[in-house]
Amino acid sequence: MAGQVSASTGAELHEQLALLSTTSAEAEEENDISQSSTGNYIGILDLSDEVLLLILRKLDPTSLLRLGATCCTLFRVCSCNSLWTKHFQGSFEVSLAAPAACSVPAKEYFRLVFMWKTLFKNLHCNRFLQEKLFANVPYPPHQYWTQWLVLEESVPLPVVRLPTDDIQAIWGIGCEALKPVEVKEEDNNMKFEWCKLHGLACEEHGDVSKVFHYVLKQQEKKDHEDLEAMFHQYTGHRFQWHFSYWLFKQPPPFNRQLHAIFLQWRKHNKRKVSKWAAPKCDVEYLASLHPITADYWKGRLALGDETAGIQVIENYFSMCKSLVAWILGRDWGRLKRRKVYEDTLDGVYLVLRREAWEGPVDHQRFWEVAKSQMSRVCTLEETAANYVNWKMIENLPYYKLYMVTGNAVYLGHLQNFLQRKQLVHSWINLEDNAWVRNLLPEDLFTVLEYHSKISQDCLHGDGDLAQLSRLIWLYLNSGQLLYLEAIKGLVLQHAQGCLSYFDELRPLESMNNLIVP
Repeated sequence: MAGQVSASTGAELHEQLALLSTTSAEAEEENDISQSSTGNYIGILDLSDEVLLLILRKLDPTSLLRLGATCCTLFRVCSCNSLWTKHFQGSFEVSLAAPAACSVPAKEYFRLVFMWKTLFKNLHCNRFLQEKLFANVPYPPHQYWTQWLVLEESVPLPVVRLPTDDIQAIWGIGCEALKPVEVKEEDNNMKFEWCKLHGLACEEHGDVSKVFHYVLKQQEKKDHEDLEAMFHQYTGHRFQWHFSYWLFKQPPPFNRQLHAIFLQWRKHNKRKVSKWAAPKCDVEYLASLHPITADYWKGRLALGDETAGIQVIENYFSMCKSLVAWILGRDWGRLKRRKVYEDTLDGVYLVLRREAWEGPVDHQRFWEVAKSQMSRVCTLEETAANYVNWKMIENLPYYKLYMVTGNAVYLGHLQNFLQRKQLVHSWINLEDNAWVRNLLPEDLFTVLEYHSKISQDCLHGDGDLAQLSRLIWLYLNSGQLLYLEAIKGLVLQHAQGCLSYFDELRPLESMNNLIVP
């Protein structure tokens, strides 16, 4: 855990720490779980605290919190200072000075610093925290937030303008240390760079660990309601905030490129897209345009790590940029370019979706899969022979199975599908069946045409159209001649019925002609 909680546990740690205050209160109110046992069975609660501590030292912070939420006994042991002092040093690379002498448990120190570090690390996309820190510019923010900023070497705020007494109290720096470098303004405030004050604080206290200890001692008796509220808010909206920042806050040249690549050959609502980066922009709609961004919006990428997930998205659209350049370099028509691009992206994410959920995927990996998928898409286009056939087979399960596996068996199924579709079309267009074509209603004849797709809605019901659609669907997907004969029988039966109906109408029309003078 060099410098931070690992990505695999960080996302869950957000949730666990957000609920820590509630969990601890409930755990303290619960009655201890009965430790009675039957026979010679010994459970984990029968172990001594010393043995339990040796076991719990192997757990990461997330697992420790989860275990401590199970019962009062484990809550007490899992809150031991020695465990959280170890995690404090592993997560923040500073040792917690003399935790036993502190009035606040090490676990609470860990919770406070973890919340602050998480918020400060993501300050760039958190406008609510920005409002807190930048509210008094050119002067520092409220003393509570300034006290937390003491922990940071680099702070994106103007120089500090405060009286000497305030600086001494907040940073814990003696008057003698300030004199050689003090710069006074007209209002008797002292003017310092944040990094300079951080260096002076480290020199005054001895090292960074003691600066941490000083700040935490200062914060012991303060109300942390604002910090907890900010952390809860960030935890609930972190994916949306990071995605919005990534999508709209790129430097101008990259922003234009991203805008173009994000919408390239994608079906979208022009009215919603026209509000790109505007205050009323529907960011959730933009995220829904790509499966990978839709997954990030829901917190599914990279095990729920918001920063690693954004890196996956960046690598994905870097691959998209390379793919667009390659396709535009081919002598293809507009429709083929668009379909090759769309199907290639769909295939890439079908193959890599699980991998993207479990961890980072770099640009090279995306591009390797994209080249493989593009080759398969071109093979499917050659199999279809024309754009109409290509659109017809795109929704078949064999289409996606071939894209994912590259197995020629699925390609053969698609070829057979098209041959059967051609066979039905050829039969209805035989010269001997001209009378049938003239008698069939337009909706039944359309289903028999080669270029027609059979929608899922047409397969349900008891009408003639639903019955014919089901038979055609069964024949095209199974190839059994039994269904083909049933198709012919149903069509001929319907045509004969129409012919008989018209024959019955002729005598009535003749009688009407005789009656009318």
